[in-house]
Amino acid sequence: MRSGGTPGTVAGMPGAAARTITQRVPTTLTLVRQRAQPTAETIVRLTVTAVFAYLLALLIPSTPRPVLAPLTALLVAQVSIYQTLRSAVRRVASVVAGVLLALGLSAWVGFTWWSLDIAIAVGLAVGYALHLREEVLEVPISAMLILSVGTRSAATGRIVETFIGTAAGLVAGFVLTSPRVQPAEEAIEELCGTMAGLLERMAAGLGDGTVQAALASGWLTQARALGQEIRRVDDALRQAEESTKLNPRSLRLPYSTITLRESLKTLEHEAITLRVFARSLADSTRLADEDNPLSDPGVRQRLAGVLAELAAAVTTYGRLATEFDAPGHELLQAELERHLTAAHEKQDRLSELLDTDPAARPVGWPLRGELISQLDRFRTELEVGQPDGRTRPRRSRLRIPSHVVRQRLPPSWRRL
Repeated sequence: MRSGGTPGTVAGMPGAAARTITQRVPTTLTLVRQRAQPTAETIVRLTVTAVFAYLLALLIPSTPRPVLAPLTALLVAQVSIYQTLRSAVRRVASVVAGVLLALGLSAWVGFTWWSLDIAIAVGLAVGYALHLREEVLEVPISAMLILSVGTRSAATGRIVETFIGTAAGLVAGFVLTSPRVQPAEEAIEELCGTMAGLLERMAAGLGDGTVQAALASGWLTQARALGQEIRRVDDALRQAEESTKLNPRSLRLPYSTITLRESLKTLEHEAITLRVFARSLADSTRLADEDNPLSDPGVRQRLAGVLAELAAAVTTYGRLATEFDAPGHELLQAELERHLTAAHEKQDRLSELLDTDPAARPVGWPLRGELISQLDRFRTELEVGQPDGRTRPRRSRLRIPSHVVRQRLPPSWRRL
C-alpha cells in the first residue's frame, strides 16, 4: 500500500521552524558517561569491598590493625571486572617490586639519604620497565616505607596485606559488579534523537519558505557536531563492552554489545552522509535563483517530505537498535520499513522536479544530483544496517578497534 505523507506532515512544519531559531544546540551525551557508574552504587560497593578486606585481614594473627588491606582493596576495585583484574596484577607487581628493592638496599647500606635517593630512582625505573602505568609510583612508595622500617616483618606484612586487599577487590568485583549496557543503549537512542532532530529542523525550514544561506550554514554546523556526539557514544559503548568482559552476569544478557557496535557503525555512516547533504544545501543557497534548486517551492516541499520521513525512520532505528524482544522488534522493524518506503516514494517524486538538462543548467545541475544521491545513500544505509535482533554467541562479543570502526572521510570530503 502506498504510504505517502499527508499534507499535514509538511503543513504543520512552519511552527516548528519558528522554534528552530530559539532552539538550543543539541545536548551532548556527557550524562551518559556519568550514569555508567552511579554514585550511590559506587559508594556501597567500595565500602563493602574495603570492610570485607579488613575483616579478612584480621584473620591473620600478625596484623592487629591491617589498614593496608582495605586501602589496597579500594585502589584495586574498578568499574569493571576486567579493569579490576588488570589493576590487581599491577598493584601486586608494584608492591612486591618495591619491597624487594627495599630489602636489598636495607641489607646492603641501610637507611641513608642517598639510599633513599637510590630507592626512588631505581623504583621508578623498575615501574616504567614493568609498564605499571598509574601504579608506577607504588614501587618507590613501598620501597621508601619498608626501607625506613628496615624489618622483614614489615615487608612481609605489607605483601600479605596487599595480597589480601587484592583478593578482596577481585572477589567483590565478581560478586558486586554487573554489566553496564543500559548507558550504551541510551547513548544510541539519544544519538538517533539528535540526528532526527536535525532532519526535522531541515524539513521545517524547507517547508517555511525560501532557505537563506545563514540557515543552511547552521544546519551544516549541527551536522558537523554529530562527529563529537558519535565519539561520546563510542566511549559509552566501550565502557559497556569492558563491563561484560570476564563478567559471569553477561551470560544472562539476551544479546551482546556487538549489536550496538554495528548500529553505531551504521549511524556513523549516516552522520557522514548527512554532513555531505547539509554541505550540498549550503552550496545551493549560494547560487543564483535560476540555478538554485531550493528556489523552487515544489522542490522545497517535496524535499521537506522526504526529510520528515527520514527523521521518523532514524527515531525508529534508535528504538530498534535497543529492542531485543521478538514481538517488539518485529513491530519496530515494520515501522522502519514503512517510513523508508514512504521516503523512497517521495524521493522519486522529488527526482522528477530536480531532473534537468546539464546543457540548460550547467551550474546548478551537479548539486541537484548530489541532493538525490545523498538522500538515496542515507535511506539505503538505514535499510542495509537494520539490527536483526538475534541473540549473538558470547564469543562474538569483541570490540571492533576504533581505527576500524571510525571510517575516514575521502580526501575530497575533508573540506566539508
